[in-house]
Amino acid sequence: MNKAYLVLEDGTIFCGKNFGASGETEGEVVFNTSMTGYQEILTDPSYYGQMVVMTYPMIGNYGVNNVDIESSKPYVSAFIVKEYSKVYSNYRASSSLGDYLKKHNTIGIEGIDTRKLVKHIREKGSMNAIISNQTSDLDLLKDKACTLTPIVGKDLVKEVTTKKKYIWEEGTWVLGKGFYKPEKILCHVVAVDFGIKRNILRHLVDNNCKVTVVPAFSSINDIAKLKPDAVFLSNGPGDPEPIKYGIELTKSLIGKYPIFGICLGNQILSIALGAKTYKLKFGHHGGNHPVKDLSTGKVEITTQNHCFGVDLTTLKDNVELTHINLNDGTVEGVKHKTEPIFSVQYHPENGPGPHDSAYLFKRFIEYINI
Repeated sequence: MNKAYLVLEDGTIFCGKNFGASGETEGEVVFNTSMTGYQEILTDPSYYGQMVVMTYPMIGNYGVNNVDIESSKPYVSAFIVKEYSKVYSNYRASSSLGDYLKKHNTIGIEGIDTRKLVKHIREKGSMNAIISNQTSDLDLLKDKACTLTPIVGKDLVKEVTTKKKYIWEEGTWVLGKGFYKPEKILCHVVAVDFGIKRNILRHLVDNNCKVTVVPAFSSINDIAKLKPDAVFLSNGPGDPEPIKYGIELTKSLIGKYPIFGICLGNQILSIALGAKTYKLKFGHHGGNHPVKDLSTGKVEITTQNHCFGVDLTTLKDNVELTHINLNDGTVEGVKHKTEPIFSVQYHPENGPGPHDSAYLFKRFIEYINI
């Protein structure tokens, strides 16, 4: 393996070893606290433009397979781990993590002090960085890193949304049976793709939905022609404020269809309802975030992946706060007081889990049948 350098925009340097693809890449460094699920993390379009640091110390021991993917390829700019396990063991595995990254031209770096890196990000905030195994000129890498533009104000959705509409028919994977297929269809949901994860589509199918996925640039007329019973607003990468086309589309949908949004979909819906968003210091990324459902008082352990949040103080009178993050009190869910519209900031569909919040898809179906 070649020596590789991670250079943050503030000049901090970490030295490690390259695995996966070789070369040089850039992006915003964020950390994820999940112990498993690295394949789902790598292929989540919400991570477009970001380098992901795993806080769990050893990654890669169960390889990768052809089922547990959230899209057709990795979307992370780079993958940062303490120890990469070249030896993998899982009956479903089709290749090693390193070979998978190399196949998809994604750079990995191992052998750095990830505890120190994560602590630095927690204290200083997420920041841009360069990873390279092409040069040892650290001054050059520092100069490059400090000139990178932040993700605030960037439209990243246009880089990940589908180019044309398609039908999704695959449910979640069941051991010994394969992907679930419903015996009957109860409703038709149009999913607006801001960077959608496949497991969201699978959960909609599990709940007997016909699912049509449309580009983020779709108009109200495009959706109306499909005659849906409801509309879903997907997750996606980056700052919601520049996604003007998505916000305007959502405004035009309010009052016409039941709406359910997840992650970026929650932020876009909240903006459409009059709220504002802001950049979090280091975001929420991981599979162990406690969220309280204010209607029941129950606490759910959730998976999260976002760098922006909805400003609680800007919620309008027609919007009700439904969920809060117990770590920092941030907004985790809202609903319209009179329309069948709701959204959550976290991921109830997440694979491999937790599954505490999967009930929200059933709630969506109930909204459709009102």
